Amino acid sequence: MRRPARLQIVLQMSVEHYENFPVASILCPPALRPPIVAIYHFARTADDIADEGTAAREERLARLAQYRAALRRCAAGATPEGPWARVFGELQRAIAQHGLPLHLLEDLLSAFEQDALRTRYDERESAESAQYPDRAALLDYCRRSANPIGRLLLHLYGVHDAKAQAQSDAVCSALQLINFWQDLSIDLPRGRLYVPREDALAHGLNAQQLFERVQSEHSARLVQSLCEWAGSLMREGAPLAHRLPGRAGWELRFVVQGGQRILHKIAATGFRTLHHRPRLRASDALPMVWGALRMRA
Repeated sequence: MRRPARLQIVLQMSVEHYENFPVASILCPPALRPPIVAIYHFARTADDIADEGTAAREERLARLAQYRAALRRCAAGATPEGPWARVFGELQRAIAQHGLPLHLLEDLLSAFEQDALRTRYDERESAESAQYPDRAALLDYCRRSANPIGRLLLHLYGVHDAKAQAQSDAVCSALQLINFWQDLSIDLPRGRLYVPREDALAHGLNAQQLFERVQSEHSARLVQSLCEWAGSLMREGAPLAHRLPGRAGWELRFVVQGGQRILHKIAATGFRTLHHRPRLRASDALPMVWGALRMRA
């Protein structure tokens, strides 16, 4: 699914394979660290099955089906066994102690299955076959690949109202989209294209040109429009940081600031990310802290 971020600034915004996932950060209450780590290990392992190595698509889908069956056995109380016993042992304790909603975990698997099923460009004759048709289709992917993480965290914090969930969805989808536009130089050579066809065509570009990574004013304006879309979603969800209690609210502030900082860095490149991946560095810590402190309801 997403690639490594490998930067830890105040909040561990992502660890190893799961971009923008706040894994047991120092702002997280100690009692909630084990279930958060359990969710992370569950997601990371499924991610590896779907997207790592050289296995054929059919083999990946078969293993994901086995993984889904293991999840259901875990949720039903069966003793975890087999190659993922440790992953599901941790998750089973989290489910038992915190009542994690099973459908959110299944939604994540649905997104991983889509990653495995969606044929990469180098396996098809048409570049367009690897492209999402429009923003709605891409947001549906985010609904299953990113939004469940936010809702699981809200569940752990005891926040269940519809408004909070909608704001969480906006933040998580924004983070996923920001990561897409940040990672164009990584995803395109790997045959992955997350730029919706409608957006590309609106800027005079087709899938083939994007896969060839032809940098131009057209591609820069395309990335700019996509970043503006992600930024508007982030602003829509950011007020949630003021509704969450204590540490949870501060953790979300830093998640929001991290996403906005990446957008700032993309803009600083002139929105030319087809060949360059901007990333957070230690020097970004102070602006993020300052931004978090200045966030208003």
